[in-house]
Amino acid sequence: MIRELPDLRQVKAFVALADTQSFTRAAEALFLTQSAVSHSIRSLEQQLEVQLVERAGKRIALTQDGVVFLRRCRSVLHELEMATKEIDALKRWGQGRIRLGATHTLCQYLLPTVLREFRDCFPRCEIHIESGDTGALLSSLERAQLDLVLGLGGRTPGWASFHPIFDDELVFVVSAQHPWASKKEIPLEEIASESFLVYAKNSETHRLIRHHFDSLGVKLRATLNLGAMEAIKEMARIGIGVGIVSPWVARDELEKGKLVQVPIRKEPLRREWGVFSHESKNLSLVEDTFVGICELTARTFANQTTGQEKAAARQATALSQV
Repeated sequence: MIRELPDLRQVKAFVALADTQSFTRAAEALFLTQSAVSHSIRSLEQQLEVQLVERAGKRIALTQDGVVFLRRCRSVLHELEMATKEIDALKRWGQGRIRLGATHTLCQYLLPTVLREFRDCFPRCEIHIESGDTGALLSSLERAQLDLVLGLGGRTPGWASFHPIFDDELVFVVSAQHPWASKKEIPLEEIASESFLVYAKNSETHRLIRHHFDSLGVKLRATLNLGAMEAIKEMARIGIGVGIVSPWVARDELEKGKLVQVPIRKEPLRREWGVFSHESKNLSLVEDTFVGICELTARTFANQTTGQEKAAARQATALSQV
């Protein structure tokens, strides 16, 4: 048998009574008579078949059942308030604000496509964007200076929630004239003797690269730590060193043959990208839509293959049929 749900007016009366600890003040807060509040509480107790409030003259206190019920009532009223705000936002055709943090790489390669789709959904939404390393952006998120952060997972703080959107694999990229360009696998001793072009020293990507090769017992030689992927690709192209990037970052250069990718065969160096939010916060309709667009865009974005990969796949298929 399903019990009939309490009336919303009864729930509001009960929360107001718990907040004010007075029938008189609860009535004033709700613009009702004291008798109306008393009647709502009695009806609620009869319906639930429990005592919610202990009365001692003009003073009241919640029973154990009342404390449990109050927590749920607050949650219900909060959700209704959020739903009303979201409906109001829809009536204003997406008017509102969203404060985003994203790594420099995602700002350049992923965010433009995401924002184009997002603008179609919420054309009047005010968008603020802050770029930086994942760690610095998470500090801003913790201080409530950002609503969402797009960055690298792997070390999610206890106060944050992480929603994965795609993962990738880092590879070596070299010029077509580099000795590695014709190799399918690089021995560890050759890796130790090469000079590398790596993303900014304080970045999460740099930490992952160092940790990965340390675990393989390979000490990377002095590297050039660069703050822009474009600089890494260009220096690799002219033979300054070996770049370590994800193929989607160098897609155009790989397609045109300006760079050649060489896999890190021993153990793939993988990263997980996603959207961080504060665990205590319920995402608004605007924020939830943004996360959904990120996920859909990144899925296509990460699953694209370069011309080199397609050619390798065709060659493998042809050999298997011989």
